[in-house]
Formats: sequence, C-alpha cells, structure tokens
Amino acid sequence: MPRRKRNRRIQVPPVIKGMSVYGVRGRKSNEVILRLEEYEAIRLLDYQNLTQEQAAVHMDVSRPTLTRIYEEARNKVATAFVEGRDIIFKGGDIYFDENWYKCDSCQASFNDYENSNPSCPVCNSTDVITLNEFYSR
Repeated sequence: MPRRKRNRRIQVPPVIKGMSVYGVRGRKSNEVILRLEEYEAIRLLDYQNLTQEQAAVHMDVSRPTLTRIYEEARNKVATAFVEGRDIIFKGGDIYFDENWYKCDSCQASFNDYENSNPSCPVCNSTDVITLNEFYSR
C-alpha cells in the first residue's frame, strides 16, 4: 500500500484561474487541468529561475518529488499548446501559509502578516477566509 501524499506548500496563489485558447472558433476545447503544485513548480523553476533544490525547499518536498511534479506540468502545458486546449488551474495536494486570504465578497486574494482580523484591501469587507479553506471547499 503506497503511503499518503504529503501536501505541497504554495507560497503565492495564481493570479488567474487558467488560460484560454485564442483563435479557435465554434468549438469547445477540452481542458487541461494543471494542479496548483504543478503551477508552483513552473513558477519557481521557470519564472523565478530557482534551482530544483531551492524550489523543493520552498514547496516542502524532496528534489525527486519536485522533478516528477515539474515533468507532469511540462507535459500538460505541451499538450495544451500542441492540441489547442485551455489550461485550468485547480486542485492538488497543497497548503498555503496561514497569512493568505480570499475575500468572499469580491474574490480578491491577499496576504496580511500583521492583522489577526484581516479585511479585504479592495472592498474593505471582513467576509474573508484563508486560502486553505477556500481551496478545500
């Protein structure tokens, strides 16, 4: 029996929910689901240019595990590009640091290191939840 997957730490949530194909008319393309840990691996390795060892520490996983996550992500992105599919960011075995919140009123994501009762910086609503609660719904 395989052991349970360890949750991967995500430092910054995606600013978008996904990406849509441009230039394809009249058909609904199949979606490629990019899990949030795969998004984070691409963000750390390709966008921030960290080494695999550094990125593994950021995600709280081993380097071989990070390599597997990254390979899956690259294959999914390549499939989406070649086959003209939309990319949707969702799901995965993840957790956020406790200082990240999502506003239920305007859906803005923000972090608040100083306040124990955070309010949304966009709409000033106090109807906020942690991103861990949001992604576990």
